[in-house]
Amino acid sequence: MDKGTGNIRWGIGALLFFVSALNYLDRQVLSVLAPSIQKELRLSDMDYSWITSSFLLSYTILYAISGRLVDKWGTRRSLLWFAGGWSVANVLHGFAKTVAQFCGARFLLGAAESGNFPAGVKAAAEWFPLKERALAIGLLNAGSSAGAAVAAPLVSFITLAWGWQSAFVATGIIGFVWVYCWWKYYYTPQTHPRITKKELQYIESDTEPEVSKKKAGIRQLLGMRQSWGCFVARIFIDPCTYFLIFWIPKYLQEEQSMSLNLVGYFAWIPYLALAIGTIAGGIIPRKLISNGWSLNRARKTVMLTASLLIPLCCLALFQSHSLSIALMAITGVMFGHGLWGNITLPAEVFPKSVQGTLTGLGGTLGGCASILTQFAIGWTVQNVSYTPVFIAVGLMYLLTFFGVQLLIGKLGQIIRL
Repeated sequence: MDKGTGNIRWGIGALLFFVSALNYLDRQVLSVLAPSIQKELRLSDMDYSWITSSFLLSYTILYAISGRLVDKWGTRRSLLWFAGGWSVANVLHGFAKTVAQFCGARFLLGAAESGNFPAGVKAAAEWFPLKERALAIGLLNAGSSAGAAVAAPLVSFITLAWGWQSAFVATGIIGFVWVYCWWKYYYTPQTHPRITKKELQYIESDTEPEVSKKKAGIRQLLGMRQSWGCFVARIFIDPCTYFLIFWIPKYLQEEQSMSLNLVGYFAWIPYLALAIGTIAGGIIPRKLISNGWSLNRARKTVMLTASLLIPLCCLALFQSHSLSIALMAITGVMFGHGLWGNITLPAEVFPKSVQGTLTGLGGTLGGCASILTQFAIGWTVQNVSYTPVFIAVGLMYLLTFFGVQLLIGKLGQIIRL
């Protein structure tokens, strides 16, 4: 943090951290409870893949639309509606009894949660200069990891004490507390009642080269190779994200013989590593930049390091049947995934006016890939094993790195539209 500039932006960063934590806490409740719910309601792994794909279907369809809505409505209004909506949807899970009812609740949850990252990335672009943007978006991403980490012990405790239905209701209610805080404390930098002139000048110190006030259209963005570099990072890595979020708690319980009680004690560790990785993915480049590195060199060094770490951890997972080693290997995969920072790319290449749109389009394309892979994962786990899935995960990050290098080129230079 630059001394003397003020710290309102870091309070905004904290709000973004917590909204992503709630976003992933709510979607992770089902992942933690899946074996218990499957056993009680007699659901197969393919039934579970239908339920998870219902979330991804609405998430994918609404992601692009929510991105446009965020650019139209602004970040304050957008997150009030989206966060309130997904909190209601999460509570509805507690009343579901059939596959169709879970699919319906999951569909509503995905529709509302689609607005989180377009709004969060846009808020980070509004409140942080370019050199701090990776760290700000890292906080946004770290919140999602922290929410996933908290889910394991919190959901296990609530379920063992009051039943799985109570876990959905309780975590949904927490969301309304955040909605109130956002309504009370969030404004844009130019309208915030407590921001200092010096901090506002610091935030606006990176003047973006927008030639025209007219916003770029979707057709123009789709015609740019840099856009496709950002999209490739979502298409290849988002399926890995949803595998790690939706299937790792099941993997630990079914393949590593973890009880729900042990999940509460230990399954949070990989997700904590994911949170640390996302923050480190912002802090390390910022530190390297302060030592004279370019943003491009700093970010790509971190991305390549993560791309090499993940397949090594997947290899370690295959070499041992020990629960402790498996947990360590998955923790390494999670850390590397967070370190990579695929969602940060649009903010390092494009101006603020299209952040919501680009993030939304990328999320839609990543969601399409994720829907297909959820069915593939369900079939593979049910008929083969988890091994082919982990092999694919190990390869995706290096492929994505080379795709970004080819299509985007240099990071840290904002494109003129």
